[in-house]
Amino acid sequence: MNAALKWRSPPRHESDAEQIGRLAALCLKLEVATYPKPGLVSHVDNGAHGDMDAALLCVSADTLAPFFRDLAAAGAEGAGMNRLRAIGVAAERAMMVATSGVNTHRGAIFGLGLLCAAAGYRGALGIRKSLGELVSQRWGDAILAGPVSLRSHGAVAARRHGAGGARAEAAGGFCSVYDIALPALHAARTLAPHDEEAVRVQTCMTLIADVTDTNLLHRGGAEGLRFAQASASAFLATGGVGSCGWRARAAEIHRAFVARNLSPGGSADLLAMALFIDWLER
Repeated sequence: MNAALKWRSPPRHESDAEQIGRLAALCLKLEVATYPKPGLVSHVDNGAHGDMDAALLCVSADTLAPFFRDLAAAGAEGAGMNRLRAIGVAAERAMMVATSGVNTHRGAIFGLGLLCAAAGYRGALGIRKSLGELVSQRWGDAILAGPVSLRSHGAVAARRHGAGGARAEAAGGFCSVYDIALPALHAARTLAPHDEEAVRVQTCMTLIADVTDTNLLHRGGAEGLRFAQASASAFLATGGVGSCGWRARAAEIHRAFVARNLSPGGSADLLAMALFIDWLER
């Protein structure tokens, strides 16, 4: 892993909220610095995306760091969903300016932003509950009752196909992160104890196999989702990153996703959230 993407000790005068914001941005960059992830942008290629690359995603992550900090600070002050939503809207506007209108991290602003707010709240009160549980308890009802995005491809796909989508995931306490991603992340470290990139690939494949990713539904419909889940499941069934030649097999799956214009962006966001939670809850 690039040394620049390793967590560094915070500067002496950096606040807890600033540390949380910096960690959230780092986790987005770690997701980018993972290859091969089927159909997704990485430091190697642009996957199934013609409008973005790794450099743009890293610019986006850096742009969002101050807003993740603000969300953590707002959480520490006991803010309600309206204030968190206002910060999220400002973050999205800043992202769009920095990327010249490309939606790089809208989903991450929502999910990872809520986790930042929960981390700030938990730190301020010194409680021991999981971040997902805190999001569900403090803001779950407001998340479900809030305005529905008419622009989000994932939200449109969720309505069309009856999937839960990001709102249900967050309101429920991020079950896909706690029940799927984190167990996969921890198990992968026994398969590849000295290769964190391989650990992230295994976690991403597990998410693709088990999650109803609305980004896949948007791009490929139900058939595209089935293809993606079957491909990732087959990779895992042969031993995943614990088997010989796994990189070549994962790269082949990646090329198949690109050929079908499939990109599991929801799984990518969940991977970044899992990395964030893993660091804070270890």
